[in-house]
Amino acid sequence: MKTKLTLIALAVMLISSNSALSAGGGGVIADPGAMQGKHFDPKGKAPSTYTVELQNGLRKTLPFDDKRDFEEAQKGFIAAPAYKQIMADAGNVAWDMGSYEFLMQGKDFDSVHPSLQRQAILNMAYGLYEVVPGKIYQVRGFDLANISFVKTDTGWIVFDPLTAKETARAALELVNEKLGKRPVVAVVYSHSHGDHFGGVRGVVDEADVKSGKVKVIAPAGFMDHAVAENVYAGNAMTRRMYFQYGVLLPRSPFGHVDQSIGKNTAAGNLGLIEPNVYITQPFEKMTVDGVEMEFQNTPGTEAPAEMNTYFPQFKAFWAAENITGTIHNIYTLRGALVRDALAWSKNINNALYRYGNEAQVMFASHSWPRWGNDRIQEVMRTQRDSYAHLNNEVLHLANNGVTINEVHNVYKQPESLKTKWAAHSYHGSEEHNSRAVINRYLGYWDANPATLIPLSPKDSAPLYVEMMGGSGKIIAKGKQLYQQGKYREAMEIINKLVYAEPNNTAAKDLLADIFEQIGYQKESPSVRNSFLGAAYELRHGMPTGASPKSNGPDMIKAMTTELWLNSLAISMDSKKAAGMKFVINLSTPDNGEKFVVEMSNSALTNIKGQQAKNPTLTITLNRSDLERVMGGQTNFEKLLAEGKAKFDGDRKAFDQLRSTLTVFTPDFELMPGTKAQKPEPKPNHEPFAAQELAITAGE
Repeated sequence: MKTKLTLIALAVMLISSNSALSAGGGGVIADPGAMQGKHFDPKGKAPSTYTVELQNGLRKTLPFDDKRDFEEAQKGFIAAPAYKQIMADAGNVAWDMGSYEFLMQGKDFDSVHPSLQRQAILNMAYGLYEVVPGKIYQVRGFDLANISFVKTDTGWIVFDPLTAKETARAALELVNEKLGKRPVVAVVYSHSHGDHFGGVRGVVDEADVKSGKVKVIAPAGFMDHAVAENVYAGNAMTRRMYFQYGVLLPRSPFGHVDQSIGKNTAAGNLGLIEPNVYITQPFEKMTVDGVEMEFQNTPGTEAPAEMNTYFPQFKAFWAAENITGTIHNIYTLRGALVRDALAWSKNINNALYRYGNEAQVMFASHSWPRWGNDRIQEVMRTQRDSYAHLNNEVLHLANNGVTINEVHNVYKQPESLKTKWAAHSYHGSEEHNSRAVINRYLGYWDANPATLIPLSPKDSAPLYVEMMGGSGKIIAKGKQLYQQGKYREAMEIINKLVYAEPNNTAAKDLLADIFEQIGYQKESPSVRNSFLGAAYELRHGMPTGASPKSNGPDMIKAMTTELWLNSLAISMDSKKAAGMKFVINLSTPDNGEKFVVEMSNSALTNIKGQQAKNPTLTITLNRSDLERVMGGQTNFEKLLAEGKAKFDGDRKAFDQLRSTLTVFTPDFELMPGTKAQKPEPKPNHEPFAAQELAITAGE
């Protein structure tokens, strides 16, 4: 079946087409590509004079004389590998840092915010680095995250084994080649995002974990959150990630330059091995093969389940993803529950007072380490205060009447934080993080009744266009504003026209030009990518191609039966369920689970641990066989024929449920007029298969 490309397929396509990696001295790349100076799109625009003036002004005012991050990013370099690319087992290129070689030309790009260009260069570090002499090492630049290795009496403890099996395996091979081969005795998942566990099968064998030979350690709640955060709105998240991660953008000064916490996400084999040790207490000590560790649970910070680690023997603090080289997302643009900036700040403060007074090195799952107690405390306080100021000042403004639709234009960091690189919002942005704080506490409504039940944009836009005198006048005014460098004002009116007239090519081209200049000016790559990605789709529409399945058996196995049933209820077209009424008992004997699934009032509900006395239908099958259905390897009809599933009662209930289910595909418009015709939801030919999950990175 031909559908729009999924995020993973597009990533594979783009990575595979990029140039090879050349390892430079000191672990950085030093051979710029010949074609990178040209604009990737003949319809695109170079940076305007207004954008150039803005960038030049920033180069004069930002604290570029503080070069400590560059010194720290290169400190401890041991070696970069000789190979140029990391290949995936499927045959595609899983990872290619060479596609970003243009960053190492030693020139300023006016199409890139100067602060972002600095961050992008810092993230070019590639290879093996020593963090604590003879004890702790990192491989950086092999994936979005870092993979860390702690030497034990007999082997390695691996912290955060990247996104893909292939990149994690390559990192372990590099470590063993340069430092001597040692077995992996433990793996630590710092938190529940895919770039911190997905490569685990590249460093350990599941049989060794199940036997207890290898410990896999994770914070309480890890398994639930590793999958659950991405299930219910996973298809929408996948589509939105096209913009946040710049999936369609070529890697060039005019396109994708960085992802703030790393270059990009590896396009390899994502897996998951269930932990056999959970950290359940706020602070919990453990010794693994001679290495003492204290884990600090920090739930509700960067991830719902996350933990820091302190190594008292080495005076080393592992900050997970709670303290990196950027202020993070309180609201991530792919979509997720809003995070708690105050809790984040308080957890950093707890770490500061518990470990910060004696730590001599701080390293993390992204960015680069910080050495020296004064430096560590400086960075910890900077990030603590950034999250605290964001939370407190936004709520201060809200309590003075500033609304969610105004705060992004009002909230400003204090000057004392603006001068510190660790307070810059590369992964987050002040604009979308400030709105997130209000959304967390007060919700999306600004308390103006006119915005409580607004018209949809496609319905309101024609009214605006009519009152503004039609498309000709709007385009003329939009061009005037564009030529004056008033890009947000121009966006306001041209966006209305594009919604009113989605096939108006002149309007879409002008809006793309506007988006492009705004994107060039943004410090956050997520915001930059979103504007440039929207410009790309306005000019070219959405690409088509075959869409491969990305749900692997590990992720299906990790999905609870209740989570799967909840996802079925979301994939159900309630209009097709009108008038249906039935009760199904579901039993999976191999794990002893029982559920009641009920259809009434066009809603599908379930309850665990119950069985209805007089069900319409009872379905019995093992959870292991259900997992094959969830993964699309088989279906209920085949299991019934094989005697592996049993129906007792009226199977009409099953057939009715199946008839309501649809498959979600990430091919809906984000910008009007980028798709010729919006199709009806497609029927799911494997209707009980789990929907695709947006777990490529999850940041």
